[in-house]
Amino acid sequence: NPMDETVELALKGGVTTVAAGPGSANVLGGTFFAYKTKGNCIDEMTIQNPIAMKAAFGENPKRCYKDKKIDTRMQISALLRETLEKTKEYLAKKEAGKDVAYDQKLEAMIPVIKKELPLKCHAHRADDILTVIRIAKEYDIEVTLDHATDARCIVEQIKESGFPCICGPSFGHKTKFELKSKSFKTPGVLNKAGILVSITTDSPVIPEQYLSLCAALAAKEGMDEYEAIKAITINPAKILKLDNRVGSIKAGKDADFIVCTKNILDTKNEIKSVYIDGKKAV
Repeated sequence: NPMDETVELALKGGVTTVAAGPGSANVLGGTFFAYKTKGNCIDEMTIQNPIAMKAAFGENPKRCYKDKKIDTRMQISALLRETLEKTKEYLAKKEAGKDVAYDQKLEAMIPVIKKELPLKCHAHRADDILTVIRIAKEYDIEVTLDHATDARCIVEQIKESGFPCICGPSFGHKTKFELKSKSFKTPGVLNKAGILVSITTDSPVIPEQYLSLCAALAAKEGMDEYEAIKAITINPAKILKLDNRVGSIKAGKDADFIVCTKNILDTKNEIKSVYIDGKKAV
């Protein structure tokens, strides 16, 4: 909803591009898209749709589907595998020219099987992260490891997988058991290991205008300052495959940038103006 103050506050906070999509209640939730934070019509604000397919592991889908008997990690993995397998079979029949009944759900998964879209995987616990990696290898698909709360325990396995991590939100109480390792140290540890990492607010968990503060706290916990800035600029752009347009200031890109009084990691910094597509938005 572009009329929600969340969008305006994000813009004033220097956030120019956002990836938005379904939450983490469903094993497969639907697609994400990317939009600019200036405007009042989402169709005009959208810059790429879709950019990813959402999947979720762990406590969220377990709690949501407890009464429907999808309440174990094994069942969640089995349901995802079943869907990926059905999609492969469906696609093979289509490509072979066979008659096949149209299936909207499987059609949505074809870009995942063809590696045109990543599976955006909500996973906190180490075993869930490793399950994501295992399934990704089985079906030769691309994934992003979202939240990656326990990633510090399995750095080598994540590095070997080659998949990026989207860390956060790291503010607030540890409201679930699987958040017990939640820490602003995680982005720095992963970055030092050579893993592509970005930082998320997981809005509305943390308001988007505090994205730079999250990066500052990661730097406070040991992340290199320049790498912390990259974790909220070019790195997420690379993960979302939007780095040809946004994430840095370079000839040929969209010219999204901010003018501020201090380093953006400085809590006393003031954002004086925000430019989107080369035009002043704030």
